[in-house]
Amino acid sequence: MTDSHKERKRKMIKFGKAVVKSRIVILISSVLLLIPALLGYISTRINYDVLTYLPEEIETMQGQEIMIEDFGTGAFSMFIVDGMELKDVAELKAKIEEVDHVEKVLWYDSIMDISVPQSMLPDKVYEVFNSDTGTMMAIFFDEGTSADSTMDAITQIRKLAGKQCFVSGMSAIVTDTKALSERETPIYVLIAVLLSTLVLAVTMESIVIPVLFLLSIGMAIVYNLGSNVIFGEISYITKALAAVLQLGVTMDYSIFLMHSYEEQQAVYEGDKKRAMAHAISQTFSSVIGSSVTTVAGFIALCFMSFTLGMDIGVVMAKGVILGVLTCVTILPSMILVCDKLIEKTKHRPLLPNIDRISKKVTKHYGVYVALFLIFLVPAIYGNIHAGVYYNLDETLPKNLPCIVANEKLKKDYDMNTTHILLVDSSVPSVEAGRMLKEIEKVDGVKWALGLDSLVGPAFPQSMLPDSLTETLKNDKYQMVLINSVYKVASDEVNKQVDDINQILDRYDEGAMLVGEAPLTKDLIDITDKDFRTVSVVSIGIIFVIILILFRSISLPVILVGVIEFAIFVNMGIPYYTGTTLPFVASIVIGTIQLGATVDYAILMTTRYKRERSMGAGKYDAITVAHQASAQSIIVSALSFFAATVGVGLYSNIDMISSLCILMARGAIISMAVVVFVLPSMFMVFDRVIVRTSSGFLPEKAENR
Repeated sequence: MTDSHKERKRKMIKFGKAVVKSRIVILISSVLLLIPALLGYISTRINYDVLTYLPEEIETMQGQEIMIEDFGTGAFSMFIVDGMELKDVAELKAKIEEVDHVEKVLWYDSIMDISVPQSMLPDKVYEVFNSDTGTMMAIFFDEGTSADSTMDAITQIRKLAGKQCFVSGMSAIVTDTKALSERETPIYVLIAVLLSTLVLAVTMESIVIPVLFLLSIGMAIVYNLGSNVIFGEISYITKALAAVLQLGVTMDYSIFLMHSYEEQQAVYEGDKKRAMAHAISQTFSSVIGSSVTTVAGFIALCFMSFTLGMDIGVVMAKGVILGVLTCVTILPSMILVCDKLIEKTKHRPLLPNIDRISKKVTKHYGVYVALFLIFLVPAIYGNIHAGVYYNLDETLPKNLPCIVANEKLKKDYDMNTTHILLVDSSVPSVEAGRMLKEIEKVDGVKWALGLDSLVGPAFPQSMLPDSLTETLKNDKYQMVLINSVYKVASDEVNKQVDDINQILDRYDEGAMLVGEAPLTKDLIDITDKDFRTVSVVSIGIIFVIILILFRSISLPVILVGVIEFAIFVNMGIPYYTGTTLPFVASIVIGTIQLGATVDYAILMTTRYKRERSMGAGKYDAITVAHQASAQSIIVSALSFFAATVGVGLYSNIDMISSLCILMARGAIISMAVVVFVLPSMFMVFDRVIVRTSSGFLPEKAENR
């Protein structure tokens, strides 16, 4: 051991002794810190619209800002009314116009009085507002799609409307997503805690230990969620996953501390304070390496152009750091204070005999290498070809009011989505009319409604109310509503958007096409690039960390390769089961699984290195490393699985459900791969590892 290593060890032990000595102060301080954390948690706004995380500089996002600044309309919804007399519809419209943050409501009486026969309306305009079962109006709001005021307005409109009225559109989707998420998120935490407690209770030696683990991690979670107030807001996905994911990821550290404490008690028999001080020292040293890789995995998400990745990445990276700090301060303090209670509740853990498994793995390593090679190609193929969806409707239950309304809009009015076109108001009416006619000929476009659609020889513009004219045109832009029969995120609507933009380029190069479909098309293009970027960055960062950690050229390849294989298997399963994943899952899960489970590989490798450096042969070193680390890996993976699988099965939001199922399955697959494949790789490549790595041989042998 070098002098620098000895000095570092002394400092760690000194830190451990300081924690032990100050345990009561630490516990009191940790409880007091919960107060500002809870206040911060309450004050943090939650964003329920994932499309707002698209880059601000893209045209579709700029168009959204123009609608707010120049038209005073940030969001709009189609409002369907069935089986109601026209005069009652007019009264309802008047009430809706009085709702706070409703800017304008566009309907039949916006063009002419309801006493005037509808036959005077152009046929196209009549078809826009009417169906066989009722009528429809467009509601414009003065703030953005996901603004709190817009969601409040949607809620108020629904109270006014009754059962025969339906509010569709993105704002309605965001409103229902918020209600569902707020209702389910506390249950996510409860499920994760209960299942994790159950797993830990049967795998640890005392039923009190899991409670202490969860209390310590729970404090770290509250600190993390409370500190999010510095960002102003976080996404609902981040909020829903943060507690569950932080619980699953940082549980490792608590397990490592407890196992180290038990080992040190055997060394310092009868002196539990000294044993804990040394356990803290060992855990801190071990956990730093593994936590850095986990943090790196989350930080890699910050390289996404789609800033939801940064939202998740920063919050979770911060959560891991806080998890490490609580693990080496609060948890040891709790364990020492509750020592007598732990001793009274001890029982035999329900785990298999690791020694037997270890010997079989090293003896039959060729079998596991063969299985690795057999499954590698189909895993990669499945990973590449797994189906992904981008339509936000599909992530929600079909019985939600917004989904019911969207389905009714499609059925009764043949409307799947509405684009908004912003054209320079200086474009001559004749040219604008030609442009609209060309747009209406594009496949899947049912109608294009603007001022030039409402006027004609029989109905001059001078007859239109000023309020309507101002709604659709100002000094800078003219607004046109375009109805598409194609579904958002489909290949058909994406081609339609491209075709419309080509037409716009001929008439007005500065024209902008905005709305859910153009935004989602941008989302597809951007996240496709993000997936490749995040994969490369996460692998690269973790590769470098492992290289520095073990001072090895070969080990980064082996460790990252083994975990990537586990990721390919996990992400390939949906392809073979015919499951389509939400786009977020396909982007972030690989990074999360790599960062969260590479710890297992690092833990086993660290012990393998120690045994080899002490002079043990290949077989003995790998067997002992497996025996020493497999139990911690299994318990850690099972607790991660328990924390996420229940949420995945319970959640009615598919974006959250899919992520949790993938994380749960990924933890088990990574565990199996590390327990069986990694030691087999060590057996095959031991000679290469020893020759290309520092510290794998006794100092005398290395100096020869």
